[in-house]
Amino acid sequence: MKRPSTNVWLAGVDGCNGGWVVVFARAAGEITPPRVVARFDEIMSAPEAPSIVAVDVPIGLPEQSPVKGCPAESLVRAKLGDRKSSVFRIPSRRAVYASVAPEPADARERFFRACRIARETSDDGKAFAKQGFYIFDKVVEVDTFLRGQPDRVARVYETHPELAFVRMNGERPLGEPKKLKNANYPAGLDLRRHLLAAAGIPKFLLSMRPPKGAADDDMIDAYACLVTAMNIHAGRAEPHPNPPPRDEFGLPMAIWA
Repeated sequence: MKRPSTNVWLAGVDGCNGGWVVVFARAAGEITPPRVVARFDEIMSAPEAPSIVAVDVPIGLPEQSPVKGCPAESLVRAKLGDRKSSVFRIPSRRAVYASVAPEPADARERFFRACRIARETSDDGKAFAKQGFYIFDKVVEVDTFLRGQPDRVARVYETHPELAFVRMNGERPLGEPKKLKNANYPAGLDLRRHLLAAAGIPKFLLSMRPPKGAADDDMIDAYACLVTAMNIHAGRAEPHPNPPPRDEFGLPMAIWA
């Protein structure tokens, strides 16, 4: 069996206020400090030209949302214990795109319109959590990019940091959250830093301040996504579900870890 190349670049990516926080690493072990880019396509066109990008954003959108959401969401929630609420239900493509349409300009009106469409296009008449509304712009950005660049689809993998941490923790859900009452929770962040260090992320990188435009938890999550990228490259990761189903544009609908 041919061994995967150790010279290629991998990337772990998480959304942040400044756009996207990304950590690049060679499969052989060299890891760059995190940096923030404004647009997802800047990651793909970076000098590193990553062969694998593991990103914390939903990929593949349903036309009709099934009961309790997409299979990937249900499978991953079951593994996260108290962290299961971090996996948002993603509604139909129509609802997601309605949430970011330029009209109406009022975000509250767009939210209610997207909820209405989500209920109309779901098998159980459900909408989505309000937290999900705030990431739909990122979902649309990646969806638009992949639909316009089909040759890049095989290089971009959806992951979820909390699922990555479960894998790092011996398949056990973490007992500490990253945040409490919308504020960073030091014990939860330190637990995740410990798991990342055990997975091979250098401690000096984990102790750095996040780059401008990103927060501590964004940076921690980007490193977790990088660990997933490393596992994908090494053949140790698996998709949920397996095999991944595809949406109507051929995009895979699975969460990797």
